[in-house]
Amino acid sequence: MSSPHDIAAQPLPRSIFWIAVVFSCFQIWTAAYSPLSSQVVRCIHVGFVLLMVFSLYSSGGRANRTLGWVLGILGFVLSLYHWVYESDLTARAGQMTDADMVVGILTVVLVFEATRRMMGWALPIICGLFLAYGLFGQYIPGPFMHRGYGFDQIVSTLGFGVEGIYGTPTYVSSTYIYLFILFGAFLEQAGMIQLFSDFSMGMVGHTRGGPAKVSVVSSGLMGTINGSGVANVVTTGQFTIPLMKRFGYSSAFAGGVEATSSMGGQIMPPVMGAVAFIMAETLNIPYVEVVKAALIPAVLYFTTAFISVHLEAGRRGLHGLDKKDCPDPWKAVRERWYLLLPLIGLVALLFSGYTPLFSGTIGLGLTVILIFGAAVIQGASQPVLRYVFWLLLGIACAGFVQFGVTDFFVIVAVLGLALMVRKHGRDTLRLALNSLAEGARNALSVAAACALVGVIIGIINLTGVAAEFGGQVIAIGENNLFLALFLTMITCLVLGMGIPTIPNYIITSSLAAPILLKLGVPLIVSHMFVFYFGIMADLTPPVALAAFAAAPIARENGLKISIQALRVAVAGFVIPYMAVYSPALMLQGGDALDVVYIVFKALVAITLWAAGVTGFLLTPIGWFARLYVIAAALLLVAALPLTDEVGFAATALFLAWHVVHARRARAAATTTAA
Repeated sequence: MSSPHDIAAQPLPRSIFWIAVVFSCFQIWTAAYSPLSSQVVRCIHVGFVLLMVFSLYSSGGRANRTLGWVLGILGFVLSLYHWVYESDLTARAGQMTDADMVVGILTVVLVFEATRRMMGWALPIICGLFLAYGLFGQYIPGPFMHRGYGFDQIVSTLGFGVEGIYGTPTYVSSTYIYLFILFGAFLEQAGMIQLFSDFSMGMVGHTRGGPAKVSVVSSGLMGTINGSGVANVVTTGQFTIPLMKRFGYSSAFAGGVEATSSMGGQIMPPVMGAVAFIMAETLNIPYVEVVKAALIPAVLYFTTAFISVHLEAGRRGLHGLDKKDCPDPWKAVRERWYLLLPLIGLVALLFSGYTPLFSGTIGLGLTVILIFGAAVIQGASQPVLRYVFWLLLGIACAGFVQFGVTDFFVIVAVLGLALMVRKHGRDTLRLALNSLAEGARNALSVAAACALVGVIIGIINLTGVAAEFGGQVIAIGENNLFLALFLTMITCLVLGMGIPTIPNYIITSSLAAPILLKLGVPLIVSHMFVFYFGIMADLTPPVALAAFAAAPIARENGLKISIQALRVAVAGFVIPYMAVYSPALMLQGGDALDVVYIVFKALVAITLWAAGVTGFLLTPIGWFARLYVIAAALLLVAALPLTDEVGFAATALFLAWHVVHARRARAAATTTAA
């Protein structure tokens, strides 16, 4: 069987391509008009995922492919059971018939197998352990023993209702996440990657270590429209990793920079990653509140990566590109400025109080209209004609205020008809179909993980094991917040060695976030702490998903890449701790002065940490000085009485010594050269 990365890089077979297009059209239709109940949409969403996964990941022979199609069609048909018998299932909620049992058992088994084919054994094994706990936990001695639950009760919880496979993660996957993945897919197909790459090259490509900084900046910009770390690696990495290698960076370091930068896309507003939507639903807060909490940490995360590559370039004596070889960043913006309009509109709608579902639908509609409109007016020789066209199109789009999203569907249909009669119009229509299909394929791993982790949520809610686990950890760390935070971080990192960010967040937030809340950490800060280290976990050896995605591009061992990724991102480990001790870092409480102070302190801390790990600031620094600056950074993180004062004093002493040392080193080098 081919690996998931190999399959993701291949064109979709024709039959699966059209299934993917129908899947995306179904999601757009349900998002725009809500014609079906939420439960039915979730079920059919999972049905489409099963159909695509089993038909795609069934290589190795005709018999295997046939079996894959049979299993996929079975999974899709089972999802329709919830639609056909919706009223009956509602009337007899909790009372399982024989048919219900068969449908529930088969669905759970198929979701386990589909996720295994997509992601390997790690996540199914963890979910299987939770399932086994639900079935046999009454026989476990000690505090984690539960009262016992019937097999039918387990199947009912997992295969029906809204606490198992069709729980909150699947709801979020079938609404917000899918729309934003489509949004990113259309922008990528339209040339947003090229815009971000040209802008990044023009802005920082000529500076010290420019190629690595291009990776950081372009991946950060991609994160604004695409919240998938692995997707960012395989898109921007195709350009940035070879560029870094060509200018002297090792293959492992080039892959590590790209993996680190790309994973940050999950915390980069406005789109962020799937976890942000799940967090908003879990906490029952507006999505914009999650965006506000993530904004400063996201900027600091990319600042960390930027500083690390700058210092690494200084240590290795690497320079940037020639200025003449870098594109004009503002020319790139002038040529493709219209691609930014949907992103600006999306941000405006989110911060105006509209729901992510509505904002995503409008953003997607605007993107398609802009792509189609640009193709329709392409080649018009008269500037006045172009201005009039865009003015009329803008007025037509404003009609959504009165007519809703139907206005956008009508405009897209009219523009589509116009493209069919234009010479090159069908290429644009083909691009739209490819975007629909790629959006569906990009959503598969997220959707499969969201469905399977519903098993964990269902068992946790049924047995109440989270409360017992929390009590045990609180007993360890009730008098030491740092210890509780450290244990939570280790849990996130250990889980992240085998499972992606989404299930990692769901598991750890279910178990650890309530603990931190009881220890006085604000709710959203505790969830962001878990979220942040879920991202860092994807860079942690031995199973670092982002690093292994970069491996074939860098032509280097994934383990070596993950070690270098940790070197680049290590300063970022201090940011979540600082946010816990100073919630103003996430805009939770405090005034503007508090925010400015904590941001300044964080910048000093991550710079010191990066210098200590890299071994370079203005000039190379020895091991004693490296340990000294790391200790100074830890003092700034601790937020205990006098630690800030001591930390800043230690920093000032080091900088004074280092500046003098650097001047002497340069003078000695000049004398030697003379």
